Amino acid sequence: MDMNVTPHPALEDAVNRRLLQAVERGLPLVLQPYAHIGKQLGIGEDEVIARLQSLQEQGIIKRMGVVVRHRALGYRANGMVVWDVADDNVGATGCRLGAMPFVTLCYRRPRRLPDWPYNLFTMIHGRDRLQVLARVDQLLHSGGMQGCAHQVLFSQRCFKQNGARYTTLDTPREASS
Repeated sequence: MDMNVTPHPALEDAVNRRLLQAVERGLPLVLQPYAHIGKQLGIGEDEVIARLQSLQEQGIIKRMGVVVRHRALGYRANGMVVWDVADDNVGATGCRLGAMPFVTLCYRRPRRLPDWPYNLFTMIHGRDRLQVLARVDQLLHSGGMQGCAHQVLFSQRCFKQNGARYTTLDTPREASS
């Protein structure tokens, strides 16, 4: 590991470092989470939002999203449906499938030929496997995916889900109060 790595200029700001530490723990489940974080940091809600937007624009935060504990909500079957979509159509297809209310993730990945021809991935959660398979059938027939090579890969076990981690050995941590 190179100990002479210069941190990103935005990470030299102590408030930005504390803000990253706050959001990597997850947003608080309150009516105004950014105001809540701002109060902890001694800044206003608008400044929290502006700083987060700036950190995203600079590529420090890649995205912000929700980690859903689907098993706690009664969804026991998770089907990752992998599709072999024509490269010139994968963007439009991804947008169409991702707009379906039961598709919880939809993203493109490179093929790994010759063994892995799939380039579009969609996650479907269901209360059981039959519900997931019925939704895959819905994608095939009403989602315009007839004849598209695909596989449904069901989860075998549940792994702990974490949000993004932004603080590292390269990022000095502020003392906790």
